[in-house]
Amino acid sequence: MRFKVGQGFDFHPLEAGRKLILGGVEIAHTAGLRGHSDADVAAHALANAILGALGEGDLGLHFPDNDQRYLGADSLALLQSVWKRATDLGWKLVNADVTIMAARPKLAPHLPAMRARLAMALGVEAGLMNVKASNPEGLGALGRGDGMASAAIVMLQAD
Repeated sequence: MRFKVGQGFDFHPLEAGRKLILGGVEIAHTAGLRGHSDADVAAHALANAILGALGEGDLGLHFPDNDQRYLGADSLALLQSVWKRATDLGWKLVNADVTIMAARPKLAPHLPAMRARLAMALGVEAGLMNVKASNPEGLGALGRGDGMASAAIVMLQAD
């Protein structure tokens, strides 16, 4: 049996007039994340963690922000594409842990839905996925509410 571990990170600034999508869940807020895709930092960090475990670069390498095919892309679809690559290579998810860092809105009520959506995107049981939130307590750009970030770690297994 073989194991691989990967970690991922993503950060996007907030922008008025955009939808806020986190972990595949639309959340009511005064602004959304700015990016070429829907800028879902949780899905991006998870995809980057999977790519890291595979040793295959990052999301920007596979879905460049200067490629118009990905303008406004659904980040869960990008995550599914990355996960298909992993499963095609024989990897299975042991577990994933995602942390979203944001000053507001309060994310706790949305975490179970994010966990379910991310697990569904990977086609795994929700028990293999953990999603949590952290408030930067006023420190730096995240603490001022200028943007949001997410970190993720995955463990993969193959026979």
